Amino acid sequence: MTRRLLVTSALPYANGPIHLGHLVEYIQTDIWARFQRLRGNRCIYICADDTHGTAIMIRARLERTSELDIIAQMAAAHGRDFADFGIAFDHYGSTHSEHNRAVCNEIWAALKAEGAVERRNVEQLYDPQAQTFLADRFVIGECPKCGSPNQYGDSCDKCGATYSPTDLKNPKSTLSGAVPELRSAEHLFINVEKQHDFLDAWTQSGEHLEPSIANYLKGYFLGQPLRDWDISRPAPYFGFEIPDEPGQFFYVWFDAPIGYIGSTREWCQITGEDFDSWWRSSETEVHHFIGKDITYFHTLFWPAMLRAAKFSLPSKVHIHGFLTVEGEKMSKSKGTFVMARTYLDHLDPAYLRYYYASKLGSRPEDLDLNLDEFEKKVNSDLVGKVVNLASRTARFLQGSSLSEVYPNDGGLFAEGANRKDEIGAAYENCDLARAMRLVMALADRANEYVDRLAPWTIKKDPTRASELQDVCSVALNLFRQIVVYLTPVLPRLAKQCEALLSVPICGLNEVDAPLLGVKVGAFEHMLTRVDPKKVVAMIEASREGEGAVTSPEANQDDDSALKAEPIAATCSIDDFTKIDMRVARIVNAEAIPEAKKLLKLTLSLGGESRRTVFAGIKSAYEPAALIGRLVVVVANLAPRQMKFGLSEGMIVCASGGDTDGIFAVAPDTGATPGMRLR
Repeated sequence: MTRRLLVTSALPYANGPIHLGHLVEYIQTDIWARFQRLRGNRCIYICADDTHGTAIMIRARLERTSELDIIAQMAAAHGRDFADFGIAFDHYGSTHSEHNRAVCNEIWAALKAEGAVERRNVEQLYDPQAQTFLADRFVIGECPKCGSPNQYGDSCDKCGATYSPTDLKNPKSTLSGAVPELRSAEHLFINVEKQHDFLDAWTQSGEHLEPSIANYLKGYFLGQPLRDWDISRPAPYFGFEIPDEPGQFFYVWFDAPIGYIGSTREWCQITGEDFDSWWRSSETEVHHFIGKDITYFHTLFWPAMLRAAKFSLPSKVHIHGFLTVEGEKMSKSKGTFVMARTYLDHLDPAYLRYYYASKLGSRPEDLDLNLDEFEKKVNSDLVGKVVNLASRTARFLQGSSLSEVYPNDGGLFAEGANRKDEIGAAYENCDLARAMRLVMALADRANEYVDRLAPWTIKKDPTRASELQDVCSVALNLFRQIVVYLTPVLPRLAKQCEALLSVPICGLNEVDAPLLGVKVGAFEHMLTRVDPKKVVAMIEASREGEGAVTSPEANQDDDSALKAEPIAATCSIDDFTKIDMRVARIVNAEAIPEAKKLLKLTLSLGGESRRTVFAGIKSAYEPAALIGRLVVVVANLAPRQMKFGLSEGMIVCASGGDTDGIFAVAPDTGATPGMRLR
């Protein structure tokens, strides 16, 4: 029976580019959706940019542009990255659309109608320097549960606890570094406790969540009420204003998941599909793919919203872990915080699609990108086992055809066909690693066959032409069978196989019967081996282009480990007073592709005053991370004409010793642009 499936990934935020950590989820979801289509199911893959919130608003303010310009630029960049990684959405929308606004208002009305909306004054953290209330992700501090430092204001990535930003110990604004103040403002809440029994039953049913996630959530229902959900933010805020609540806006976490529905509605309008058949039908399965850090929102708040508005509940929430690189959290200083575009500049996206598939299981466990293993696995499995089957045999049949009768292969093709249900079940259960192991076992046996019969030796004897055709026909059929199984992971390889053997791959059942008598085309290189030099170049480009050095606090207790640079020759007080050092805010930062060390900075010294400064800190900072930061600038340095433009000052940095670190010197909390250092 054909299934109808609506599949989503968590919406990427429109305040930054896609990186390799993001791609775990989108590649996983794309593979699962492609597998469902290969199996003959009707499956649509829906996603959108998450566009609202304080971050976009602050960035627009600093860059002196509009929020709409920013989200348009990021939508285009995200679209290019996803397309180049072979991620095929049926529709990719935006949460800032009239379709999404309409669904937000519809769900809001349903929640009000059932009496779930409450209002009360909330003490919220306020940044007196940036003059805005702080969203959860703009506050860092110590986790109130486990004490881990540098945790964001909504959840701890160490112990998994969720909390209010006001619960953080020693909070600090990430916008300005200021210590936030507590200020009171009216907020609107959803009383989730009213759906306690429903949510308890839904999360513990064994149908919708992986067992370890269900067990994790069980703790929220034991002897305590579910906490109310704060779904509003006071102006100023970039988002949708709440109907009948002037000055109040839907919090980004309210309208972001609604983007799944809004984007589907937009797709239905474009294609003429019936919307209710996708979001209000028992015949459609809804599958969400998310990271474990947003489990709470998708398994408690989201089902409560959907139930209130009578939308379909998720059939399954598939949850994955985080990406680590070389066993550690992605690091900008080490060059392991790799942007999608940087990867694409150096390596084939098929490598990463396969590597992630080979590592992703059905449990929400972290996935490690070990670069040495990455190189060896791709070279061994994809090139040495899969593509090698075709490259070693296709040339002997080029321009001729496969055997008209399938030769005796000792049961190899039949064995591959018999693995269909097992491989299919692994795909279905999101155990992609198991699916890849099963497929590579078939590739091993196929290569043993080719090695044993050695068609390159048979080719030397003209009297054995028929035998050569049979051996190569077996090898190419085994190759195609393996490629059919790998089609969801390597769609481009599937197209290359189609070109070689002149037959399209249309469904999983094509593993059941070999091709007979079809013409064999010219073999063209399908995948090359991973070049380790390109891996190194990718890491170096990430370190230079997007890198940010490790915090100086990392070494604050061990200054003896650093060798000090010699002190420069003394100068007089008269010499020193000639230097006019001012506080400046970075309002824009751009990488200069042709320059190894320079970033182009636009500085505000207060009011309308703007300076362009070229700073040699490209190895230390990602440009986007600098925007909004306060720095110290030598304001009266004579302008210098450089290759890339006129530099109108110099920012003050610290560097040297035996370390590669370079740090832009920042003034203490409370400083404002234009202040003079004395």
